[in-house]
Amino acid sequence: MLHGHQTWIFNNQPIIISTATVGGPFEAQGPLADDFDLLHGDLWLGQDSYEKAQKKMLEEACAKAIQKGGLQKQDIQFFLAGDLLNQIISSSFAARTMAAPFLGLYGACSSSMESLALGALIVNSRAGDYVLCGTVSHNAAVEKQFRYPTEYGAQKPPTAQWTATAAGVALLAAAGEGPKVTCATIGRIVDMGITDPYNMGGAMAPAAVDTITAHFRDLRIDPREYDLIATGDLGRVGHEIAGDLLKKHGLGIPADIFTDCGLLIYGPDQQSEVLAGGSGCGCSAAVAYGHILNRMKKGELRKILIVATGALLSPLSYQQKESIPCIAHAVSIASNH
Repeated sequence: MLHGHQTWIFNNQPIIISTATVGGPFEAQGPLADDFDLLHGDLWLGQDSYEKAQKKMLEEACAKAIQKGGLQKQDIQFFLAGDLLNQIISSSFAARTMAAPFLGLYGACSSSMESLALGALIVNSRAGDYVLCGTVSHNAAVEKQFRYPTEYGAQKPPTAQWTATAAGVALLAAAGEGPKVTCATIGRIVDMGITDPYNMGGAMAPAAVDTITAHFRDLRIDPREYDLIATGDLGRVGHEIAGDLLKKHGLGIPADIFTDCGLLIYGPDQQSEVLAGGSGCGCSAAVAYGHILNRMKKGELRKILIVATGALLSPLSYQQKESIPCIAHAVSIASNH
């Protein structure tokens, strides 16, 4: 099943029988609003803290995915999730509600594809028939942990990105209708010495390139094998850097198939707020499980590669002036039609 150095090929090809995405009020104003299953009109979601609101979003996405998959909560055999808050509390507290065997993950914004890759590994090996994989982020909760509270109104540089208020969940099964997970390339830590938490795209781009090149090297295929290759949340700065680095590695991906979830989730009229683009655990999860898979259902895409990227810093590591280690995980999804 291991092909090359970093890539798992799933011979049993787990099926994504359903997905669900939840978004906040700012995402409701974006170009992908119609691709969300549920959109909220305010950041509080009826809760008394932003952290509780983030947890509720993940719970809602899980419940919706289970419903769309025609299952009951007790049918879920494993729940894999992670988020950006300390000790992944949103995922753990949502798992408390789920009452399913839980594997908590921390890959920062790469957690969406980390959970999908590991969930597919479980289903492919017949260690479980129904596995729920997901992640969530909330702008007001995450920004105050990693940067400044939004109420502070701190000035941001143009390299900064906007943490998406979004949750995305995929329900994997051993059999059923839906797109299939064909393989996954597990990333390595790449640290180029960047210390600026306002330049996540620049920090994560080399990790994305490392995983993408490993994917095509391990499988010995051409980028045109895919109709779409989408990185997680590099934003404008990181997407441009990644494109340049791929060319230097002799792997120029055509511009018509190479995109970034952080560039897709918000529109031009939101530019003054999002600056370099979207970010956060929920960014790649919501775009991939909503917009991109909806395009696949419509027959517009046959095979896609989602490369979720993560910056593995913490408030503590930043205060101790550490550089930012980064990672990217790639998952290949193909249509069943």
